[in-house]
Amino acid sequence: MECRVVDFAVSCRFWQRALLNALAAVFVTGQSVDVQAQGRSPQQASEQIVDCELLIVGAGFAGTAAAYESLLAGRTVCLTDITDWVGGQVSSQGTSALDEAKRMREQRFFPRGYNEFRDRLVKKYGSLSAGNCWVSVACFLPSDGHQILSAMLQDAAKKGKGTLKWFPNTVIKALDYSPDGRQISSAIALQHSPAPNTAPLNTEPLSLLIEDIYRPENSARLKKQPIRFIPSTASTPSTSSIPPTPWYILEATETGEIVALADVPYRLGLDPVSHINPSSPVQNNDAYCTQGFTYTFVMERTATPQPQPEPTFYSQYAPYFSYENSNNVGIDAVFTYRRIWSPDFQKRPKATRFGVAAVLPGDLSMQNWTWGNDYRPGTEQDNLIYSREQLQQRGELSPNGWMGGLRTETLRRGEENAIAYYHWLVAGTTDSQLGDGVKQPAPNHRYVTGLKAPMGTAHGLSKYPYIREARRILGRPTFTYPNGFAMHEIDVSQTDYGDEAHYRQNLPPDMYRKLRKSLSGLEFLKLPDGIDPDQIPRRTRSTIYPDSVGIAQYAMDFHPCMAEAPPEKPGNEERPGVRQAHGPAYPGQVALRAMVPQKIDNLIVSGKSIANSTIAAAAYRVHPFEWSVGAAAGMTADFALREGVFPYQLVDDLPKREPLLEKLRSRLEASSNPTAFPNTSIFNLDWDDWKSW
Repeated sequence: MECRVVDFAVSCRFWQRALLNALAAVFVTGQSVDVQAQGRSPQQASEQIVDCELLIVGAGFAGTAAAYESLLAGRTVCLTDITDWVGGQVSSQGTSALDEAKRMREQRFFPRGYNEFRDRLVKKYGSLSAGNCWVSVACFLPSDGHQILSAMLQDAAKKGKGTLKWFPNTVIKALDYSPDGRQISSAIALQHSPAPNTAPLNTEPLSLLIEDIYRPENSARLKKQPIRFIPSTASTPSTSSIPPTPWYILEATETGEIVALADVPYRLGLDPVSHINPSSPVQNNDAYCTQGFTYTFVMERTATPQPQPEPTFYSQYAPYFSYENSNNVGIDAVFTYRRIWSPDFQKRPKATRFGVAAVLPGDLSMQNWTWGNDYRPGTEQDNLIYSREQLQQRGELSPNGWMGGLRTETLRRGEENAIAYYHWLVAGTTDSQLGDGVKQPAPNHRYVTGLKAPMGTAHGLSKYPYIREARRILGRPTFTYPNGFAMHEIDVSQTDYGDEAHYRQNLPPDMYRKLRKSLSGLEFLKLPDGIDPDQIPRRTRSTIYPDSVGIAQYAMDFHPCMAEAPPEKPGNEERPGVRQAHGPAYPGQVALRAMVPQKIDNLIVSGKSIANSTIAAAAYRVHPFEWSVGAAAGMTADFALREGVFPYQLVDDLPKREPLLEKLRSRLEASSNPTAFPNTSIFNLDWDDWKSW
C-alpha cells in the first residue's frame, strides 16, 4: 500500500496510524507488514553474467562519486547497492543535511562532482536549502538527493561516453580469486525483488529482510536473481602488452563488506592508546565499541493535534531519550535542527533562538539526534558490525557463508529505538539527561510514511541506517609503517597535547615524549637530547602525504558507544574516555596508501573503510570527504587500467619519486578534484582561518 503525497505531506492519516500500530507488532512479533505467504519457489533463476571494467560495490556517496568519475572517463561501470537508491548519506540513509567545514564552504573548495551536486540543489530549490535548518546551509529531501545524483550519473555517462549498469537491491554473496589469490576474478551477487503477490520492497524495515536478502534461495517474500560480475573484455588498452588486471573492484559499502568478505587485514572499533592515537581510552583493541548508527525519519508539523498511539515497546527505550542540553529544550529546537522542507521560508519571521524561519504547518524535519534515534551498542553481546572472530564463529567467512556481517537483532532494536524516539518527541515527558519537568508533549506532528514520501518507505524509516564507522583496512607495510599504513589522530587533530594535563598525567613518559616529538615538524632535527617534552613546539598543520589523492576536513565528532548493554538501559552512560579526542581538526589529506589493501591487488577501498584509526575516522566520515575519496578511487582505477599498473605500484617506492603517482595527482587536480588545500606545504603553519566547526 502507498500513501498519496501532496506537497510532500502525507495525507492518508488512517494509514499512518495503522502503520505505526503495525510497526509495533512487527518489531515485537517479527512478522512482516502486509505480506502474504507464498511458499518457496521450486525453481531458482539461472545465473546472469555481467561484465564491467569497474565493479563498485555500494552506491553510497563515495560509490556514487566513483561511478561519476569513472563514467566521465568512458568506463563500463557496474554499480550495486542493497537499497534501490544511490547516494547513501544524502538519500537512502536520510542524512540529507550536508556536514561541511566553514572555510571549505566559503571557498567552494570541494571536488567538482560535489560542487555540481550543490549547484543542482540550488537549481531545484532556488537555494542550497529546502528547509532552512540550523545545522547546515544545505538541508533537503532524501528522495531529491537520489534523483539529483541519478541524473548526474546519467549525464556523466553521456558526456564521457561511459556505460552505467545499475543493480539496485543487490548484494555481493561471494568472491572468486585468481590462481595466485592476488586478484578478484569474479563476484557472485544476489538481486532481490518481491515474490509474486507480495508487497513492494521498502514496505518492511531492513531487519525483517536482511537475512533473506543474503540467502540464495527464493522465499515466500523475495525472488532472487544470481548475478556473476566478470571483467570486461573491451577494456581500454594499456601501455603494457599484458595488462596486470582487466578490471577493478571498488569497496564502497557502508560497513566494509568487501573488506571482510575478502578477508584483508583491517581494524574495527577502538584502537589501542599510542603516541599516534594518544586520546584512545583502551590499552588493547576493542572491536565492539564503534560510533552509533541512526535510523532517520521524517516528521511533519501540523495545525492541529494528531493521534499519537504509543508503540508497544516504547517503555523499553524511553529512559534513553533527552534534549541533551538546556540550549536544545523545546520541540522547535529539535525540529528546525534538520528541517528539510519549509516552503517560502525566506518570507517568514526568524525564530529568535536559532536564526532560522519560524515553523509552520507543512514543514518537514528529518531526525538525527544523539540522545534520540542514535543507537549506540558497544559490547560483544550487541555490537552491530561483527568482528572477524565473530564472523568466523558464525561461518560467514566460509564458502558461500556471507550474510552481510551485521547483527540483525541490533538492527531491529535500532529501528524500534527510532520509532520510540518519535513518540517521545510528540508525547514524552521524561528526559534522561536534564531531569523531570523539562520535556513537554508536542502532539501537533505527524510521522511521515509512504513509498513516495521523502524517505521512500512505507514504514517511514530510512532505507538503511546512517553508519558512522566501518571496518577500516590496514594499508601495506612500509619501513615507516611496519604494521601497515594508516592515518591517525595526530595526523589531523588540532589538540595541543602539551596544554592538556590529561596527556602528561595518563600517558607513559616515553609515549608522551614520542608524541611531542612526532608533532615537532621541522624542529625535529634541532631538538637536543633530554629536552623536556613540554618544551617541544607543536606543528600547527596536518600531516602532508606525497601520495595524497583527496581532501577532508571536519571536526573529530563522536557519537560514542554506550558503556553497557543494551544501550537503552536506564542510567546507562557513554563509554568513558571516548570523547577525549573530540574537537577541531586541521585540513587533512587522503593518502593513496590508505586506499590500497593488503593481499588483493585489484581491490581499491573508498568511503569509511580506508586505512585510518577510529579517532581519525571521526573527522573523515562526512559528505565532502566521502565524495573526495570516492572520486579518487574512480580516477585511480581508470588511471591504473590506462597505464597498465596496480595502484600499489604507484606508491611502493615512496619516499623516492614516483613519476606515475605525480601523473595521477596532476590528472586529479586538472579535473578539479583537489589533492591538497590551498598553500599546503611543510613551511605553512598558519591554518587559523580554516575552522572545522
